[in-house]
Amino acid sequence: MKTAALAPPTLRRRTTAVLLTSQVLGGIGIGIGIAFATVVGARVGGDALGGLAATATVVGTALLAVPLTPLMSARGRRPGLALAYLAGAVGAALTVVAAVVSNYPLLLLGLTAFGGSSTASFQARFAAADLTPPDRRARAISLLVWATTIGAVLGPSLAAPASHSVTAWGIPAAAGPFAWACAAFAAAAAIIAAGLRPDPLLTARILAPDSPSTARSGSVWSGYRALRATSRGRLAVAAVAVVHTAMASVMSMTPLQMAHDGAGMNLIGLVVSAHVLGMYAFSPAMGWLADHVGRITAICLSVALLAVAALLAATAGTSHTQSMAALFVLGLGWSAGLVAGSALLTDSVPAADRAAAQGLSDLVMSSAAALGTAVAGVVVAQAGYVWLNWAVVLVLLCFAALTLRGRPALARNDDRTVV
Repeated sequence: MKTAALAPPTLRRRTTAVLLTSQVLGGIGIGIGIAFATVVGARVGGDALGGLAATATVVGTALLAVPLTPLMSARGRRPGLALAYLAGAVGAALTVVAAVVSNYPLLLLGLTAFGGSSTASFQARFAAADLTPPDRRARAISLLVWATTIGAVLGPSLAAPASHSVTAWGIPAAAGPFAWACAAFAAAAAIIAAGLRPDPLLTARILAPDSPSTARSGSVWSGYRALRATSRGRLAVAAVAVVHTAMASVMSMTPLQMAHDGAGMNLIGLVVSAHVLGMYAFSPAMGWLADHVGRITAICLSVALLAVAALLAATAGTSHTQSMAALFVLGLGWSAGLVAGSALLTDSVPAADRAAAQGLSDLVMSSAAALGTAVAGVVVAQAGYVWLNWAVVLVLLCFAALTLRGRPALARNDDRTVV
């Protein structure tokens, strides 16, 4: 078999190169599209429905995790990631068509499918860990998270040329970014389909000493059953969900609060850029930290950083400098939690069950974030931005207390790493 003829380091390097290339392309498409979802939504459905367009992409990310989980469990990462990027490409194309014909239901359908690109981006981090030794898994995951920086920074800067490039064809300028995103996702899908051979997940199962001869059910339900057997795995899923929801809730409301305080678009953009920098640029350092001091310690650091960020945001008032610092620290906390939680989940579940458990984790993460941002909007509308941040601090402190309380039991009963 071709897999057996490849030395593991060679295979890991080739797999990582393919994943990094697709991650950069996918990141460009996500960055250029999601940043303008509300813009195209407002153009087609009016300002009142513009925000719903962005929500559709988050819903799509969660929904696609359901069919993608059994597919990857049975067939491997390659068909799953390629299909997710293709769904994003089809969604981007439908979004362009919806903008041309001014059909809002079609726009929501397109943006929901567009969210599949984020599913691929999130799942790629697990593919990077499939063939990596346990003591380097967090760094492998962090490298894929770091690669998103390129797309997240480059994508929005391409919006202007993308908008201008389609007007000659009678396509609204607001749909231009999605036309370019369609091309980026299609290229990412092609690279995955052609280059991710042999499949890292299937290869990891072959190399795993406890791997069964036939694949187990890869449904979300089977992922739940696998997590019932490991308290560390359940902690990992909870940590990623809490961290992602706390970040999304504060991040989604901060630009609105700054606008109410008189900040201009340039200043708001600068603050958001600081947040993106904190999220992605320092992820390799977070991976190194999680590998060297331990996953749970890194998760606790993540919670502490997020709590500090929420406190800074709550007390910022009209200080935009403090708001920038708050969102930068918020990004750092998210990075540490996502990397450490993802590595802990991979450590805790046998190779045969990883795809199912990881798919369930991303489903929980995306669903919790969608609910969290919706609740955040209600809290800000009814009580104010300051109370939102205090509520986030309270949730984080409760999670930290539960984690620290259960840490001795985790170490005693379940402190193992699955190769």
